[in-house]
Amino acid sequence: MTKTKDTSPASAASILAGDLRALVSQLKRRLREQASAGDLTPSQASVLLRLEKDGPGTVSSLARAEGIRPQSMGAIVGPLETAGLVSAAPDPQDGRQTIFSLTDACRDLIRAGRAARQDWLSRTIAAKLSDQEQAQLASALKLLKRLVDD
Repeated sequence: MTKTKDTSPASAASILAGDLRALVSQLKRRLREQASAGDLTPSQASVLLRLEKDGPGTVSSLARAEGIRPQSMGAIVGPLETAGLVSAAPDPQDGRQTIFSLTDACRDLIRAGRAARQDWLSRTIAAKLSDQEQAQLASALKLLKRLVDD
């Protein structure tokens, strides 16, 4: 971003926001390239991450959390079960419902993917940034953290 004398604070913030959003999107793409989720759709990956974060859930609870219809969620979890990434078990409280949870194989895939992304980012930082630049990045991270903290 290039700030000139004519740039108002609100305009400068808007330019920064656009630059930051674009950069974060580019970084996300690069990280995804490092540990591909295989043939998973974005919806499938989102469901797996939700199950990891929130724990087991029914199609209805997952659909509510993702903001979609239960029928659509059923179409998402079916292939995940077929691929061995989620397992289904009857709900002990309501036998008409099925509870989905991550399999150990899926947890291993998630861990391996995170490790690959972490490794790539660590190596890239070390290779492309000087010690001083790494310190600047650490300072910038503190500012970015303030943006997302409630």
